Amino acid sequence: MGTRERNDSRPKYPESVFPAKTGIQNAAAVPKKKEDMSATGPKVWILAGRPKTLPAAAAPVIMGTALAWGDALPHWPSALCALLGAILIQVGTNYANDYFDFAKGTDTAERIGPTRATQAGLVSPTAMLIAMVLAFGLALVPGAYLIYRGGIPILVVGVLAIACGVLYTGGPYPLGYLGIADIFVVVFFGPVAVAGTYYVQTQDFDMLPVIAGLSPGLFSMAILTVNNLRDVVGDGKTGKRTLAVRFGPTFAKMEYLLSILVAALAVPIYLVWVHRDHWWALASCLTLIAALPSCWKVVAGRGGPALNETLATTGKLLLLFSILFSVGWLL
Repeated sequence: MGTRERNDSRPKYPESVFPAKTGIQNAAAVPKKKEDMSATGPKVWILAGRPKTLPAAAAPVIMGTALAWGDALPHWPSALCALLGAILIQVGTNYANDYFDFAKGTDTAERIGPTRATQAGLVSPTAMLIAMVLAFGLALVPGAYLIYRGGIPILVVGVLAIACGVLYTGGPYPLGYLGIADIFVVVFFGPVAVAGTYYVQTQDFDMLPVIAGLSPGLFSMAILTVNNLRDVVGDGKTGKRTLAVRFGPTFAKMEYLLSILVAALAVPIYLVWVHRDHWWALASCLTLIAALPSCWKVVAGRGGPALNETLATTGKLLLLFSILFSVGWLL
């Protein structure tokens, strides 16, 4: 997947949720033979789904299931549906990001991050839009069962999660362009996801999964922070006002470090101290040691490929933390 050179004079498109002219006006920039989804091959769609970000979807489900197991027997159909639904929403969000960033002119040939399928001409804008709708639509299948189990609260959570997935980069006031996406990432990839997974299995609400959910939420925010730090120059040129653009790289570096520190150390220590039990859950604090090389790369100001690697590594750290915490909580 290589990026193709584009004419910088290509027209800018209106920032509506579904830009009316985008698919037509960009058609000249996308090879005709790539417009059909089947012509691109499955590998392109897998890469466009950004598998390195999927731990952000899986980790809170793993932790929510472990917490439910600690209080009662886990409900495996609900756990599996929560996992499948979370992954599909994450993939749908990534497809939406790919489409809308291209439509708004944010993704250009100067991009230093991983290849974006639409910008690279590997997928037509229309095909990417269809893929986004399909991913969110498929999420409704496991979502229907979760609504059956959890009722109206789960319906509200599901609708809001999909809406945020679209509005992260879509619409006239996209969350990612306003610098407020970090808050939504912490909330929905953290307390909401963990507590929601716990609730559909136990059919009970407890503050434990809400507090525990801060860890995966903060790790997910760290992933977003690395992404924004890497793209700070390009985002500044295209008007994408992330926190890294608004407050500068130093702020983004501190945001990353504090997110990792609180997630890997403060939250598990607090939970074990409050419950005076589940001491093995403190093994999750070892994630902080594994995170030191990534923290150093961020603080040292290494950009480009180094931060691409750090982004992927932070996703692995999130998965590692969730497994260590979950196993330790059950021992």
